[in-house]
Amino acid sequence: MHLSASEGIDGNRFVVTGGLGFVGSALCLELARRGAAEVRSLDLRTSSPWSRDLHSAGVRCIQGDVRRKKDVERALRGADCVFHLASYGMSGKEMLQAGRVDGINISGTCNILDVCHELGVKRLVYVSTCNVVFGGKEIVNGNESLQYFPIDDHVDPYGRSKSVAEQLVLKSNGRPSKDKSGTRLYTCAIRPAGIYGPGEERHLPRILSLAKMGLLFFKVGGTSIKTDWVYVENLVLALILASMGLLDDIPGRAQPVAAGQPYFICDGSPVNTFDFIVCPLLQSLDYNMPKITLKVEHALLVSRVCWIMYTLLYPWLNRRWLPQPLLLPAEVYKVGVTHYFSILKAREELGYMPMVSPREGMAATISYWQERKRKELDGPTIYVWLFVIVGMSILFCAGFLPPVEPVRWAHNLSLFFLRSMLAIRLVFIVAVMLHVAEAFYAWSLARRIDPENSKGWFWQTLALGFFSLRYLLKRARS
Repeated sequence: MHLSASEGIDGNRFVVTGGLGFVGSALCLELARRGAAEVRSLDLRTSSPWSRDLHSAGVRCIQGDVRRKKDVERALRGADCVFHLASYGMSGKEMLQAGRVDGINISGTCNILDVCHELGVKRLVYVSTCNVVFGGKEIVNGNESLQYFPIDDHVDPYGRSKSVAEQLVLKSNGRPSKDKSGTRLYTCAIRPAGIYGPGEERHLPRILSLAKMGLLFFKVGGTSIKTDWVYVENLVLALILASMGLLDDIPGRAQPVAAGQPYFICDGSPVNTFDFIVCPLLQSLDYNMPKITLKVEHALLVSRVCWIMYTLLYPWLNRRWLPQPLLLPAEVYKVGVTHYFSILKAREELGYMPMVSPREGMAATISYWQERKRKELDGPTIYVWLFVIVGMSILFCAGFLPPVEPVRWAHNLSLFFLRSMLAIRLVFIVAVMLHVAEAFYAWSLARRIDPENSKGWFWQTLALGFFSLRYLLKRARS
């Protein structure tokens, strides 16, 4: 397919569900740049890190829920093309909330389809996932002829719900509009691989958060495991090409080339996730590398334990104080089992060719995280936190509380090392004075080199002393 860069965009109105997200915002900005008459974002959130850029580009941001049909109608009225990106349950705690996953991914998609039918929308590009055909069994250079993975065999509600939703979307292709104007809704599905790039919200922040706390103990699978990834700009290009592939007014074409079709989209270069993403990121940010390699079956055991534990904590899954699970079964398959796909169909029918190479994409991603780390509060691992907090607590209990249960052990342990109550009290008092002095010094230094985090440096150094201050000193020297 050979069309101009703005074919089907210039003068048209677009709606992007999930438009405040990582991919959604990039798509909105690109549509605006290519001359769309109007770009609307429908998102449950009222703001995101990209809100300012979207407003500057003239994108109309509509707060709404795809599960509410009235919100969908308000956003889609008068639209020529809809990109349905809104979804839930891709990773972490979200994966355990089956009710919400089905509500957004299935019921929300049904609302989108119904409103498109009622309002006479002509084009719908659905962002699906390669998990509709993958469920833990190896796939080498797979293509769109692969059968859907059995619905009941999916290990997570996200993969199951996206499979149901994609099939609904593709079966709705060619559906005539309700107003009997002769307009038909043409649909297609884009199946992206794992998405990366500067600002990615789901995978990389979780990996780096674990690494920062010293909890990235292991990697899954050997270096022979290959999977697909796609850089955000390449995915946006594929989405725009897909919308062009649904145009029904191209001379010499009976029906749109992409009508009713799924397409795998990736960088076209399968890689080992650890070697391509995790290792370069950790090294560039001076985080420790995982020393242990787990086989898939062992990692699955760990992930199932996490699944059970977090299922018991279901009422609190949305609370910020509850950290993300270490690993879940679907995530084990994603990184521990080879699965990659051909982009031949997308290239031949849509004209898709990745514009950004994996090397360029990863370089941009690393630069983003290096800059972000310079702007954030840095600090030691969870083991240092436990060592200092527990150590100071033991000294306080031993020096200033009576030697009765349950703190008698603290007295005995402290006396074993320091020999006298006077020494215990002196050590505690000196440690507290040092922490206070270091905290004020950290606050003073941070006001010059990291003013946005000066309060954070004060409180962290007050708790940890030099174990925190040394990170600030290192930043001052760099």
